[in-house]
This record gives sequence, structure tokens and C-alpha cells, in this order.
Amino acid sequence: MTLTSTPDAAPLVITERAVHGVGLITLNRPQALNALSLPMVRTLTDTLRSWQRDPGIKAVAIRGMGKSPDGFAPFGAFCAGGDIRFFHQAALAGDAALGDFFTEEYALNHLIFTYGKPYIAFMDGIVMGGGMGLSQGASLRVVTERTRMAMPETRIGLFPDVGGGHFLGRLPGHLGEYIALTGHVLKGDAAVAARLADGSVASAELPAIWQHLAETDWPDGAAAQRWVAAQFAPPTADRLPHQGEIDHFFGQPDVPAIVGALEAADSAWARDTAAELRTRSPLMLHVTLEQIRRARGMALADELRMERDLVHHCFHLREAQGSETVEGIRALAVDKDHAPRWNPQRIEDIRPDMVAPFFVSPWEPVAHPLASLGG
Repeated sequence: MTLTSTPDAAPLVITERAVHGVGLITLNRPQALNALSLPMVRTLTDTLRSWQRDPGIKAVAIRGMGKSPDGFAPFGAFCAGGDIRFFHQAALAGDAALGDFFTEEYALNHLIFTYGKPYIAFMDGIVMGGGMGLSQGASLRVVTERTRMAMPETRIGLFPDVGGGHFLGRLPGHLGEYIALTGHVLKGDAAVAARLADGSVASAELPAIWQHLAETDWPDGAAAQRWVAAQFAPPTADRLPHQGEIDHFFGQPDVPAIVGALEAADSAWARDTAAELRTRSPLMLHVTLEQIRRARGMALADELRMERDLVHHCFHLREAQGSETVEGIRALAVDKDHAPRWNPQRIEDIRPDMVAPFFVSPWEPVAHPLASLGG
């Protein structure tokens, strides 16, 4: 079960059924850091639904293929998010597949969060955006010293979707606002301290853990999950650096107050954080803060429906060329000039009437693309 190369014709998602009933999923697009395409989302959804109904499947484990000096090998990358170049092309072309992607991805996120069997996510390497959607709903979230975890969507004029409002809004204090607005990258142990992972193992141990998980005749899925959790290293800390400052500054009532307080502080960390926020889309910073704070009081299905409304507006509230998201992707991944032309350009120029339309659904409840998720 050792994969050492990835031929061009290999499937983008490899699914295997271990002899004793553990379902194994490998994201197999390492050249793109396993960024999700619509066919990948559909394969994952079909596989998980089938295994959920299959009494012979005791538990599910998911990992990503990474790069190695000899080519490609399991682990080393999990998932860098959605395929943002596709988002850019589809938005400019008016391709309906763009809406299909988000509808089906969010439905997949809901399936994972509500999955009826142990679902173990091995979050080695890059875990961002859509990769968080594949892992945060897991019953066991495993990181390593190589993990680089973030929700960096405000950098491209988007918001932390894939259930981001749900899992970030439930973090301790105001950590959710901080991660959502800044896109701060968490390494393995920090992800555990942030309550975005359940435990850490050394990356060198992952192949043996995966092999043992696949080859052991577990009495049930819970036993398999308990064994993986027993491999965790002792946590190095139960609190992030700057947690007190994060709670103080990111508990301010709005984005201008957050940035103003940071810029007025006598702290290099605060000033650097403010400078980072000044590079993000001012409009989407305001939308994101509202999203996280609304989500705290929402059920998962309702929060995902809100996200589907938000992402529709990100691409359709303005003409495609005027979309903050299209512009952010252009600057980061298409032209790569890293100089997005945000509109408006200043955080202080955002008015409430610019933010409010994002939270008005374009669909009646019964016609909503995610109406089937239930209450």
C-alpha cells in the first residue's frame, strides 16, 4: 500500500478498502498541493456516502499525497484549498460549474461533520481553505511538525468558508476572529493549542500508523480511532502566544476598531498584525467579521447556507471584473503581481450598506441550493 509515484493518468482521489474494513482515501493531486476540483469533490462525496451505508466499513481515514526527492509519496501535503484558478476562469466566463462547486463542496463539508462513523484526518503539510473543510469535521484530527494550517481567504477577497464560521466561531475567546481576518498560519502544536487539531505525531511515524490502521482487524471503528489517538505526543502548550492580546484586540466591536487599537498599541506584534490586515480586502474583512459573529449562534446547516449566500454574492454582487474575489485571485494566482486593487481601498471607507447585501439570500428557503441539509 506504499505509493511512490503519481502517473499522469492516476485518479485525483484514490480510494481503497482495507481487508479488515477501514476505508482509505488519498488526495492525489500533489502538483497542486491537492487543491480540490469539482470532480474530486464528487468522488469524495460518492465514496463517503457509499461507505456510510456499508456495514463492512468500520472507519475512514484520509490523507494527501506530497512531493519527495524521488517524485511523490504519501503525506507531506494535505490540501491547499479549492482550485482558485478555476474560480477565476469560471467567474469571468459565467460558468455555472462555479456555483455547483460551492454547493457540492459545502454539502460534502456537512456530510463530514455529521458522518456516522469514525473519520480520521491526517493533516500533514499544507491544510488551508478547502483542506480545513475536509478535516475540521473529522472525529480525530491529526497534525505533525510539518503542518501549516490557515484560513487565508481574506487575502484573495473571499471569506473563510467550508464551514469556517462554524468551526472558527467556536474557538476559545476571539481566536476565531483573529484567524479568520488575518489568515494566520498555525504550525502543528499551535493547531492543537488552538483547538483545531486533536493531537500531533511525528511525520516520520505516519506511514507506519497508516499501515497499522489498514492491516489491523479492529473490533470496531472506535477502537481504531482510540489507537491512533494513543500515538499522540504530549502537547507542548495549551494556549497560543499572544492569546490575551488576541482576545483584547479582536474582541473590539468592528474592523476599524480592531485595526485602530492594534495600530495604537505599543507592541511590535500588534503593529505587524495591523499592517497585515491593511493588505486584505477591506470589504471582505467587514463581511468576514460579521460572518464569524453571526455563526456563533447558528446551527451547522444554517451556517453553510449562509456561506452559500455569501459566496454567491462574492462573485455576483458586482460584475465579475469588479468582484473582490476575482481581483484577489488575479493578483495572487493569475498575474501574480501581489498588488490587488481593492474597492474601496481603505478599511475606514466601508459602510454598513456595503456589507448588508452579502447577508441577504438570493434564494427562497425551499429553493436554496443547500435546502436538503435540513434544519
